[in-house]
Amino acid sequence: HVGERLAPLRPSALYSSPIERCVETAERIAAICRLEAQELDGLAEIDYGRWTGRSFASLARTRLWRRVHRVPSSVRFPGGETLTEAQRRIVDALETLVERHPRGVVGVVSHGDPIAMALAHYAGLHLDLFQRLQVSPGSISAVAVEDGLPRILLVNDAGTLEHLRPPR
Repeated sequence: HVGERLAPLRPSALYSSPIERCVETAERIAAICRLEAQELDGLAEIDYGRWTGRSFASLARTRLWRRVHRVPSSVRFPGGETLTEAQRRIVDALETLVERHPRGVVGVVSHGDPIAMALAHYAGLHLDLFQRLQVSPGSISAVAVEDGLPRILLVNDAGTLEHLRPPR
């Protein structure tokens, strides 16, 4: 469990996307780490606008779906945000947390794509390449920031190698 893995690091704070599934995960982690989880809007899932709640099968038939997978930086979701805006939002939220907590460990609970987009930013990868980074539910990715310089320490770590097993 993420909370049990995080507790020995003695995090000084825990932040979560306001989306229910993240809030629930953050509350479980907070109980183990003896913290109070705080919601932060900047950590929310991408605003998919009118795509929200639609099946992948129905979306896969659209031209926009193909663009999302080929050139994600060029896409604005109908009634939603661009991936560039989403990346900027999550990076801004993370940089705010670095300023707020210049020392120690801070836990953040968010969603796969926003985490991958933040990791791409810190790795210096163009946004169009963020989908090459896998971020599975319940995994841990870690970025250390020292003197304003980020270093990626972990990506998609689940504590076992189960997540590397090919699908059956």
